[in-house]
Amino acid sequence: MSKARVDDLVSGVLDGEHRALARAITIIENREAGYRDLVSDLHAHTGDAAVIGVTGSPGAGKSTLVDKLAKRYRDHGLTVGVIAVDPSSPYSGGAVLGDRIRMASNVGDMDVFFRSMSARGQLGGLSTATADAITALDAFGKDRIVVETVGAGQNEVDVVRTADSVVVLVQPGSGDDVQMLKAGILEIGDVFVVNKADMDGAATTVADLREMLHMRDGSAPSGIGHHGMGSTNDDGTDADSEGWDPTVLETVATEGTGVEELIDVLDDHEAHLRETGELDRRERTRYAEEIRQLLRSDAADLLEDEIDRNGGMEALVDEVQARETDPYTVADRVLEPLVDCVDRRRG
Repeated sequence: MSKARVDDLVSGVLDGEHRALARAITIIENREAGYRDLVSDLHAHTGDAAVIGVTGSPGAGKSTLVDKLAKRYRDHGLTVGVIAVDPSSPYSGGAVLGDRIRMASNVGDMDVFFRSMSARGQLGGLSTATADAITALDAFGKDRIVVETVGAGQNEVDVVRTADSVVVLVQPGSGDDVQMLKAGILEIGDVFVVNKADMDGAATTVADLREMLHMRDGSAPSGIGHHGMGSTNDDGTDADSEGWDPTVLETVATEGTGVEELIDVLDDHEAHLRETGELDRRERTRYAEEIRQLLRSDAADLLEDEIDRNGGMEALVDEVQARETDPYTVADRVLEPLVDCVDRRRG
């Protein structure tokens, strides 16, 4: 994609053109030529949107709650972007559920932008492309960006790297609370929502969650914040010790019950993050991880090219299997040009 085309798309996104936004996210998701320049140019115009991650096991009602959440934000006069990260098709890499009907309460509302994206096999259901799509929505001017994850048993820690506030949904009486405890998801939530609270067992699930959160906060290792990201102040103290206690709420998303209370808690959490400086700390942590991820990905691509120049992986394996060399020596050989290049730059 030419620089002129990138400039046109950036201008369109910044001018609030929905077609430009849709095209930009498509380019980002497909990693088309020029996507890096596009994201780089948009980055300077970000930092105003509040990003909310919504996760939980399948069947907990995430899509319905996100729909009602977006509708209530619109009632408050706020614009909304929604990214629903779906499982990847093993054949096309596209979102398996990408064509399902969502956001029924917001059909025809141009101030609610919905996009279903493929997880592309990433652990936790979030890809780097999702973070880049958040950049596009933020630059576009969305007030709230909601990221709904797969929540199919993977480690959902990736949510933390893109969201300011994390909402974990639990279904009553299904044993999800125990599963969350095992999976470590309990560590990443700022707000816990027992959805379908009109079902039997809701009160018990709420009580169990509160007890587990109490146990977690009473026994969490020093230096590990509510998001399990090791968030600390400059003096080494726990940054999260300044006061946010995860809230447990009940909702019936199909009826919109409890959604207003959820928004109030999310607003309180955002205010807490700003007042304590935790918002800035989390942003720095996200950027550090994003830089590392990009470096790992780009370095892996360079190494794949170097493997090809050394005859390909099959040939290298043949040499090792024949005891003509060993894996360490092969690794040193493949890395040698990169090491030489780094050494020359140092000199």
